[in-house]
Amino acid sequence: MNQPDTLLENDYERCYADFKTCNPDFESTRSLDELREKDFKRLDAGGHVYLDFTGGNVYGESQITEHFELLKNNTFGNPHSTNPSSRAMTNLTEGARKYVLQYFNASPDEYVAIFTPNASGALKLVGESYPFKNGGHFLLTFDNHNSVNGIREFARNCGGEFTYTPIHAHNLRFDEEQLLKNLTEIEGENKLLAFPAQSNFSGVKHDLKWIETAQQNGWDVLLDAAAFVPTNPLNLSEVKPDFVCISFYKMFGYPTGLGCLIAKKSALKKLRRPWFAGGSITIASVQGAEHYIAENETGFEDGTIDYLSIPAIEIGLKFIEKIGIDTIQKRVNCLTSWLLKELKNLKHDNGAPLVKLYGPHDTEMRGGTITMNFHDAEGATFYCRHVQARANDANISIRTGRFCNPGADEAACNLHEEDNADCFKSEKPVSFDEFIEIMGGKTLGAVRVSVGHITTFDDVYRFYEFAKTFLNDKAPQAPCFKTVGTEMHKSEYAA
Repeated sequence: MNQPDTLLENDYERCYADFKTCNPDFESTRSLDELREKDFKRLDAGGHVYLDFTGGNVYGESQITEHFELLKNNTFGNPHSTNPSSRAMTNLTEGARKYVLQYFNASPDEYVAIFTPNASGALKLVGESYPFKNGGHFLLTFDNHNSVNGIREFARNCGGEFTYTPIHAHNLRFDEEQLLKNLTEIEGENKLLAFPAQSNFSGVKHDLKWIETAQQNGWDVLLDAAAFVPTNPLNLSEVKPDFVCISFYKMFGYPTGLGCLIAKKSALKKLRRPWFAGGSITIASVQGAEHYIAENETGFEDGTIDYLSIPAIEIGLKFIEKIGIDTIQKRVNCLTSWLLKELKNLKHDNGAPLVKLYGPHDTEMRGGTITMNFHDAEGATFYCRHVQARANDANISIRTGRFCNPGADEAACNLHEEDNADCFKSEKPVSFDEFIEIMGGKTLGAVRVSVGHITTFDDVYRFYEFAKTFLNDKAPQAPCFKTVGTEMHKSEYAA
């Protein structure tokens, strides 16, 4: 073994020893290392470091094998009938629906589970149906996914109002004083508060106490739990939002194209669908030009649901239950804690920090999502797509950009309303790269690393070693643009 390899091996041993000392709880999650070797061996076989769990989880081989065996050995039909193949599928569909409620400890007397194409589809169901007319109000926070931000357009188009509650730039947590003021002072009959249980941008876990506080002040609450439930328990017998959106592929990787809206039956009665479709009505008439929307989940599942994929939901939930959500949470916390500490300690030769972390620098009320930007010794920012390109070359899957969460990015990058003013003067859509040019070189976007249930110490160590390759390196100039006719062309990165 040559000297550089020896040095690298010695550094690994030092880091691993430090990790074990600082995270003794990690030993109790060793079953996940065995699972990784058995059910996810393709990652190590390909030398692949997967650190994009907030973007999408990784499915286990046993999940797809069990699902495919079910499909191979049975005949299933569209559940909107009473024939034998339809009845068989109906039983599996309703079994999966029941299991979703059971998993989240939601009483079937109080909640229903509505299958949707994804978490965004669940949010759209609420947004398009909520009674914003006649003084309705939508309250949301800077830290929200764009699929939540989009609900403001339903409110605006209905003549309702919307208000944003800011977050603090230093830790990306709610401005609690302002949030409480908004909850207590905004008046109206139909009021909807939306916030994420865990930020998809920063990993911040927002206090679920705000659900009860909002409801006590006359608000309905829409909880975006898509980034939260893959690594945290959500007990709907303890916290009781009116609406919860989740995405199953973010929980266990497969199937994609299926999400869920878990809704209180009492809250559903407040919604008014703007249209109807096959499967969502009890009866409709052409000549009578009327229809009756079905009650509960049936009235919100338009057309034919993805019935062949739905059994994979129960398989996936049982897969997570077998591992144990507490075990997953513990593992994620240990790995995140170590990586945060090591990234903070990376310094250029002149003492300048390599990495600027966004959000909390410890694991108190935060999940396994770490968002950052890289800076050279003079403080210049490595454009996030430059970091992405180098990570791709190292066979490391991370994510860069704004992560469909512009409010958190604006707060993290210290951008204000006036900074965005020029962007929306154009009648034509502006791309992200054009947006950067309009903003005059201000830092936009970030690098996001997220760990999950089958992440190993070796994975986070590989990213740590990758980060070190930027030490004492000079940041390339941000990409520049040349206008040719009406098209924008991005040049190569300047040397």
